[in-house]
Amino acid sequence: MTRKIRTMNAKVRSVARPYEPAPGERRLMESHFARQAQTLAAPRLKVSDDSSGATEIAPDHPDPRMGLRLLAEALATTDVSFVVGLISQLADAGTRRRKVDERELNFMLSVVKGAKPKDQMEAMLAAQMAAVHMATMEFARRLANVENIAQQDSAERAFNKLARTFAAQVEALKRYRSRGDQTVRVEHVTVNEGGQAIVGQCSA
Repeated sequence: MTRKIRTMNAKVRSVARPYEPAPGERRLMESHFARQAQTLAAPRLKVSDDSSGATEIAPDHPDPRMGLRLLAEALATTDVSFVVGLISQLADAGTRRRKVDERELNFMLSVVKGAKPKDQMEAMLAAQMAAVHMATMEFARRLANVENIAQQDSAERAFNKLARTFAAQVEALKRYRSRGDQTVRVEHVTVNEGGQAIVGQCSA
C-alpha cells in the first residue's frame, strides 16, 4: 500500500510570518486611521425578529440611547422622531421578499452618513440618493441578464431614468448647500493711453 505524507512545514512557516506592509501601504493606513479617529462614528443598525415575529431595528451599540444620539448627530438632527422615521423609510427601501436586508440597510445608512448632511433636508435628500442608487444598480443587474428585446428596452429605460435622477439629486444637493454663497463684484478702472477710462466688473 502506497502512502502519501504531506509536509506542512513550509506552509506553517509562511502563515506564522506576518505580512509586512509596503511603505506606501503603511502611510495609507496611518492616514486612514487618523481620519477615522477624527470622525465620531455612528453605529451600524442590527435587524432582528422579536418573539412575535415583528422586525426590530436598533443601533448596534452597548448603550441603545447613546447609539440613537450618535445616529441623530450623523443625520444632523436632534429630533429622535426624525431619526426613527428616516431609518424606517430606509428599511422599507431595503426590504427584500418582505424582510429587511440588514446589509443593504446599513449600506444606505452609510451613504447618508458619507454625505455629511448639515440639516434634516440634506439628510432626506441623501436618503433619496441612497434609495435611487440601489434601484439603479438593481436595473443594471437586470439589464445584464435580459432574455429578450422587451426586457432589454424596459430595463434600459428604467436604468437611464434612475441614473439621470441621481445626477440631478447630486446637483440639487450642491445648489442647496451653496444657497448662502454670495457673489462679490469688484469694480476696476483701467486707464488707457490717451486718458480713456474703462470701467469693468470682475466676479469673485
